[in-house]
Amino acid sequence: MTAISERVSDPTEQPASKRVSQSVFDGSRLRVVLLVDVYDGAQQQFLEAYEEMGKQVSSVPGHVSDQLCQSIENPSQWLITSEWESAPPFLAWVNSEEHVRMVQPMHSCIRDTRSLRFHIVRETGGEAARAVSGERRLQTSPRIGDGVIRHALTFTVKPGSEKKVAELLANYESPQARVDDTTRLCRTSLFMHGNRVVRAIEVRGDLLAALRHVARQPEIRAVEEAINPYLEQERDFADQESVRVFFTRAALPAVHHVTSGQDDERAQRHALYYPARPGMGMRLAELLAQHDERAADDPASAVLRSTVFERDDVVVRLIDVRDGLDADPASALGLADSAQVSELTTLLDEGAAKKDGDLARLLDLARMDLVTDRRSAPDA
Repeated sequence: MTAISERVSDPTEQPASKRVSQSVFDGSRLRVVLLVDVYDGAQQQFLEAYEEMGKQVSSVPGHVSDQLCQSIENPSQWLITSEWESAPPFLAWVNSEEHVRMVQPMHSCIRDTRSLRFHIVRETGGEAARAVSGERRLQTSPRIGDGVIRHALTFTVKPGSEKKVAELLANYESPQARVDDTTRLCRTSLFMHGNRVVRAIEVRGDLLAALRHVARQPEIRAVEEAINPYLEQERDFADQESVRVFFTRAALPAVHHVTSGQDDERAQRHALYYPARPGMGMRLAELLAQHDERAADDPASAVLRSTVFERDDVVVRLIDVRDGLDADPASALGLADSAQVSELTTLLDEGAAKKDGDLARLLDLARMDLVTDRRSAPDA
């Protein structure tokens, strides 16, 4: 595969569009592909675990169908594909405690996994396939990306330990940006809101390879060990299952990203935390995504880039904004104007919704404290 530096410098390539939009909210069908490497001799155990899980997942809202395939070249390699009515119901399920419990019996059989998620853009087949396609939406047109994958982790620490944890997280040696010929770390932004920690990363290439690369670095492992006693959810580094469950629960996927196409060296990175009412996290994330899409088309908008992360009732919005948050509180919060604050507060939990609709106070409530924001140096 061609190295990143070669791809960037290739004069025959078309310049990338500066207007970027990536989203799970277009309503089209979703195809999920899970590549699984099963331990030798555990194939039958894996099959039985899958069949049991299949009985449960068939009743999950939004699930359409799935297939289990075994490699004809290597019996240890399996492929699970599933189709969903759209991305939000899949994400609600895969990020739930129900899913954590459901897949646990399979992990003793599995050496490695890789999950890929795709909106269905086009479909070919006979009359029956076309009839089905007419009933379920396809993505209408390709989205234009920027080659960057955005992901976040979130967890809580014991009350009273916030200052110590912030010091530990701020003072570490950055890992090497280059992961391999096609993958590199671009930026890491770390924020806190009370005892909640959010670490957002930007990666070019393979996200899983980048996460594993970071986890193996001694300087990162030292920080993880140092904050371990302060975590509210216990994590035993001697127990791989404990570590896996911790990071599964900590995953905070990006559900929407938009870039206006404007560049401003003065832009500042901020993060806002929106605690949602029970069951309202995805709806709240969708509302913010809709407003950010409209704002990206407004040259006067102070928000140049926005990424919305969501898991259960935790919604975090990472924004690059010029002139600071307080210059335009409505845009900073993800609203077109102050009249829409009531729509936002109806989706927030009781504590946040009590902030009487005042934009400045709501912004202050949502504002996260910056711990560190590091850009990786370009490759030599």
